[in-house]
Amino acid sequence: MSKLEPVSGVLKLAPYKQGQSQIDGVSNPIKLSSNESSHGPSPRALEAYQDAAATLNRYPDGSQYELRHAIAEVHNLDADKIICGNGSDELIQLMVRTYVRPGDQALLSENGFIMSNIHCVAQGAELVIAPEKDYRVDVDALLERVTEKTRFCTIANPNNPTGTFISGSELRRLHAGLPESCLLLIDDAYAEYVWDESYEDGSSLVEEFENVVMTRTFSKIYGLPSLRIGWAYCPESVVRSAGRIRTPFNTNGPALAAAKAAIKDVEFTARIKDHNKVSLIHIREAVGAMGIEIIPSQTNFYLMKFPESQGKSGSDAAAFLQSRGIIPRPAGGSDQYLRISVGLDQENQAVLSALADYMRA
Repeated sequence: MSKLEPVSGVLKLAPYKQGQSQIDGVSNPIKLSSNESSHGPSPRALEAYQDAAATLNRYPDGSQYELRHAIAEVHNLDADKIICGNGSDELIQLMVRTYVRPGDQALLSENGFIMSNIHCVAQGAELVIAPEKDYRVDVDALLERVTEKTRFCTIANPNNPTGTFISGSELRRLHAGLPESCLLLIDDAYAEYVWDESYEDGSSLVEEFENVVMTRTFSKIYGLPSLRIGWAYCPESVVRSAGRIRTPFNTNGPALAAAKAAIKDVEFTARIKDHNKVSLIHIREAVGAMGIEIIPSQTNFYLMKFPESQGKSGSDAAAFLQSRGIIPRPAGGSDQYLRISVGLDQENQAVLSALADYMRA
């Protein structure tokens, strides 16, 4: 028997399970399980990616200068406070490694990006999970669980799998109730989709305080999940500290080039945002008319709760959709829920037709 054992935190974890991508016997399923953009990336991003092939024999720019400055220009931010990474996932892990010690408490909401939980446990932290209320992050529940050992707090805003968000005032109330020694990480992976005027991303808090970080990604509205590229906005002290353990070339050249072109194509991004909003409103009305509860979403996905009183369930609905060549994703920790990404018009219509048939069956 091997005497080699992983650290105790790793042994507590179950492997991350990706969204399903195939259906046996179906050659081209409608994949709506991973909140990807069915529109794909900007044509400018594709062109930049192809052009980058000419420099594959060179290391990428470890300073990430051009992408950081493109992000800063589009969002009116300070480029020196931006770090890019191998998806926002790596940046979350980087913050956990920098600021969370074994025995510290990590405060998280009931839902959110599961990798945040995984990174904290692997680091040796104690997870403290706050329940949510009405499918929304409950700031009161989070603050009730703050202790002298709380060193890390993270929420996804908008949240996953609910698609809901908390307002800027609630975000500030959460921060005000945390110790100054606690890092608040705001995971804004779906920020580009939000149209509600009460929403604020985390950038203003980063400008005002030394213990707030905002993470963003190019995997959602920008359509570049395969390239694994994301970014974080951080106080300068956080940039310096995290930079000490960031690997020299943690973002590859083609990803940097494509992401720069994608974020600068603001017209393309705006069209996708508008299409997503119109689609969600139509889907919400259609699904609600079927007798299915649908949680109002500000993202590119929606969460449904099927009526148990009618003998309907999320698992049965998922199986029915798969029989029609559609891949959804179970969610919510209950058999009554199902999460589906917003797709192209014809994909959304295929989902609605299948759901109508399932509810009539």
